[in-house]
Amino acid sequence: MKLYLDTADASQWQLPAGCPAVQGVTTNPTLIHAAGLPVSLATGLGLVDRAGQQGLAELMLQLPGVDPVEADRWLARLLPASTEAHVQITIKLPCHPDWQGTLARVQAAGVPTLLTGVSNPVQLMWARQCGATYVAPYIGRLQADGRDVWPFLEACVALQDGGPRLLAASIKSSDVLSRLIAMGAYAATVRPEFAAGLATDKLTDAAIAQFDADTKASFQSK
Repeated sequence: MKLYLDTADASQWQLPAGCPAVQGVTTNPTLIHAAGLPVSLATGLGLVDRAGQQGLAELMLQLPGVDPVEADRWLARLLPASTEAHVQITIKLPCHPDWQGTLARVQAAGVPTLLTGVSNPVQLMWARQCGATYVAPYIGRLQADGRDVWPFLEACVALQDGGPRLLAASIKSSDVLSRLIAMGAYAATVRPEFAAGLATDKLTDAAIAQFDADTKASFQSK
């Protein structure tokens, strides 16, 4: 399973030793605002450039508005910038019929697309019909709403064969991450601090301490 980082703060785009390689970074207007940046084309271009400098393979950017003409303006600048930076960009759009025209515009430019906020099986089937490259359900939000997310996620995984790939968004639980790996999810997005916090584990540390103690004890007993 591929791992993407959920942040527009480029200073957090490197994980410590003990973490797997990161496939790329995913952002949205909320994450860009949280990083203290304006939601603008200039910011998007800056993020593409930083991703290239830091050797990231992919950057997922969300368009700020539904206007297809605005989408064309962004793509006219982002595509040459991504080619120069050697970064694959994916354009994120909300999973809503109001965005269908913009989705078609982005796809016509040959750019991978991600429909975000996918929350039920009808939306999933619509995303497949529209030819989306990825779907991104917000698992935490679905669980907070009292929904059993696992039948829906199983459906997302089932449709990965010939349909959109599952990018499970904003994972904050190691148990959820383990279950996604086991069920064959294509990718997940996590906060950098969450991934970094799992690079070590108190149970692993306890085992190491026991090994060290027993090694010392074995020499003392001779």
